[in-house]
Amino acid sequence: MKITELLTKNTINLNIKGTQKLDVVEELVTVLDNAGKLADKAEYKKAIIAREEQSTTGIGEGIAIPHAKTKAVKQAAIAFGRSTGGVNYESLDGQPAHLFFMIAATEGANNTHLEALSRLSTILLNEEVRKQLLAAKTEDEVLAIINKNDQEEEEETQSMTGKSQFIVAVTACPTGIAHTYMAADSLKAKAKEMGVDIKVETNGSGGAKNVLTAEEIENAVAVIVAADKTVEMTRFNGKHVIETAVANGIRKPKELIEKALNQDAPVYQAAGGAGSANKEAGSQGGRGVGATIYRHLMNGVSNMLPFVVGGGILIAICFMFGFNAFKPDDPTYSPIAEALMTIGGGNAFALMVPVLAGFIAMSIADRPGFAAGMVGGMLANTGGAGFLGGLIAGFLAGYLVIGLKKVLTFMPASLEGIKTILLYPLLGIALTGFIMLFVVNKPVGALNQGISHWLSNLGTGNAVLLGIILGAMMSFDMGGPINKAAYVFGTGLLANGVYEPMAAIMAAGMVPPLGIAIATTIFKKKFSQQDREAGKVNYIMGLSFITEGAIPFAAADPLRVIPSVMAGSAVAGALSMMFHIGLRAPHGGVFVMPLVSGNWLLYLLSVVIGAIVSAVLLGILKKPVTE
Repeated sequence: MKITELLTKNTINLNIKGTQKLDVVEELVTVLDNAGKLADKAEYKKAIIAREEQSTTGIGEGIAIPHAKTKAVKQAAIAFGRSTGGVNYESLDGQPAHLFFMIAATEGANNTHLEALSRLSTILLNEEVRKQLLAAKTEDEVLAIINKNDQEEEEETQSMTGKSQFIVAVTACPTGIAHTYMAADSLKAKAKEMGVDIKVETNGSGGAKNVLTAEEIENAVAVIVAADKTVEMTRFNGKHVIETAVANGIRKPKELIEKALNQDAPVYQAAGGAGSANKEAGSQGGRGVGATIYRHLMNGVSNMLPFVVGGGILIAICFMFGFNAFKPDDPTYSPIAEALMTIGGGNAFALMVPVLAGFIAMSIADRPGFAAGMVGGMLANTGGAGFLGGLIAGFLAGYLVIGLKKVLTFMPASLEGIKTILLYPLLGIALTGFIMLFVVNKPVGALNQGISHWLSNLGTGNAVLLGIILGAMMSFDMGGPINKAAYVFGTGLLANGVYEPMAAIMAAGMVPPLGIAIATTIFKKKFSQQDREAGKVNYIMGLSFITEGAIPFAAADPLRVIPSVMAGSAVAGALSMMFHIGLRAPHGGVFVMPLVSGNWLLYLLSVVIGAIVSAVLLGILKKPVTE
């Protein structure tokens, strides 16, 4: 398939007007939607933004390749946009981006589509092509430039064995469409320039290509793993492995190749699962300490949430039979209610903290850390340390196992299996368990109990104040670190039997898109036609608890929009706390409102009033728009 079967005249915009990343995203998503390529514009845009949050797709050299593979795409396509003035796209080289290729891949994209999409990313590495695209005056010229350089490549079959000095590499990005192949081509081009032999395996959406053989790995000087997702690492046991972000494969190929030739990297020691040399050495491929801790924490939280959501909703349904209907000695007893409580509360909720701790530890130390983290989390749960204790147990277990790996490096390689099967779980569980039992549980349990007691007995004034703070946090960055901090705080309290803050957090998260939707409906002169159309979608997004629907509006006018939605969310959070509404599941939206403890109509009223406050403030602060 030719690239120009996916990139057509009606998916080209040679005059991008926006100056910020989200402006460009909105414009290109609209181009694809107008061309009939999307089944769900809002969902596709959400997927694009989610990919950007993992790492910027602004690769430098004036190029950005936002992309997503999702069921929201009706037909695989590419949108091209060009900005003469340049856009602040948070590019890796810090320079403005001028050329934008937005890739829309269907969830079931076939290899023909994926190969065409990957070829596009490699074409853009050619400086001459970039200059021609910047100078193109018509859509037809753009298509002609792409066609001229669109050459299908056959899979590499060369063997690296028998050569005196060569390296092997693996590239992979979360989506597996663009960065995977750009990193591979960048490494191969630079290696050719340096006179170095290299073979690169690509782990793209269409599966692994140019797969490295055991013989090639054995004969390689070192291994480069430029990946933003997990790749199979055990095959690199005993080799010098450089682990880095896929973006560095694009931007810093020479540096990586030189490090590989000099074997300037730790020797990877396989430990019974996919892992990484750099992780075990305490580094995260150049990532900062704060970002590393945050990533480990989010790995635990994301794996814990299904237990919280599923268990919480089952408990809430149980209470619909009667508050004590799960107790056999109560007049309202129902065996269905008892079963729901046993499944949701007795089992799903009981696994929350152990799963949190286990996956934090696994994120840090790979599989050897999982058992120690799970046991530490269970001890925290049964010992009264709760969610806070689980956090400590996860990080404690993970870094204890990292320490054990370093301490046991003196053992011969022939005993590697003994370490994985016996020593890591035995010593990891024992050390984590002793520290949790005798050092952590008692003081953290007392702190945990104190916090829970204080929150459960807040006077109305203090409860309202807490609702205001949590509500404002939810709308400050709408999915960013502040928003997530409030969310994790509420989730942790669920494990301790405190449900009111979570209700306030969920109500606050619904307000930004709803407030904007109401404002675009009532104050039409303050918004463009495009904004008014987007505002309609925000009704659905707000009612479904998709706070991100407000992000494009906030990005376009942050000084007016963010304070307005923060004020509305603060009001919603305060009212929810004042009405003593509780929510046992960490999810919002109209479909969970009947499951709250307390008057669900008052809960709905809290959200509506908050949204109206935001809408009125937007109507006052926004300036009229001249179409």
